[in-house]
Formats: sequence, C-alpha cells, structure tokens
Amino acid sequence: QVQLVESGGGLVQAGGSLRLACAASERTFNNYGLGWFRQALGKEREFVAAINWSGTSTLYADFAKGRFTISRDSAKNTAYLQMNDLKPEDTAVYYCAAKYRGTVTATLGGDYWGRGTQVTVSS
Repeated sequence: QVQLVESGGGLVQAGGSLRLACAASERTFNNYGLGWFRQALGKEREFVAAINWSGTSTLYADFAKGRFTISRDSAKNTAYLQMNDLKPEDTAVYYCAAKYRGTVTATLGGDYWGRGTQVTVSS
C-alpha cells in the first residue's frame, strides 16, 4: 500500500505560480499511475491532471491546459504539479492520487489518496 504526502501549497497572488509535490512511500513507484484532483469549499472534487507510470502520457482538465504541468521523478518517488498564472478560482485543497498498475482517471480517481494541500489565490 502506498502512502502519499502532498506539499507546496500556500497563499499566492493572482498571476503567480506554485509547484505542488506528492511524495510516495512505495519503492515500486513506477507501478503507479498518478494524478491530481482539487476540491474547493462547498464544491465537489474535480480532476486536474494525470500522468502514466512512465511519464510518457499526460491528461489535463480543460481549465488546467496551458497553465498546469504534471510530471514525475522516479528517482525521488515524487510527482509534481507546476501551476502558473494562478487565478482566484484555483483556490482549493489539492489532492494527489495513485492507481496501482493503471491510470488515474477523472471518473474513477485512484486507489490511494493523500490528505491534500491548501492552495489559496488572492485577487
């Protein structure tokens, strides 16, 4: 069972950038597809981005295209979400998800979840 710990959230002004990290405990990191979701206060959790086990395939929600980049570093057992040109509507708790020998998807999510990191974007 993999444990996921997110970090890198914080308070940033509109137009700014943040890089979120998701550190995984599992040494067989490459067995997992990874993804990011977010949940704003009073709203349902929504898909942000996903990356396959090898890092060769990515998928983004429409709002994330052109602004967010998902990546992974197998040597560090860590996935990242680089977020640029942040907007107040990006304010949410961001969660990392992992799926064993599969792909994290918008509808099914992952098998494992982190506890989230808060991102707040001020106008």
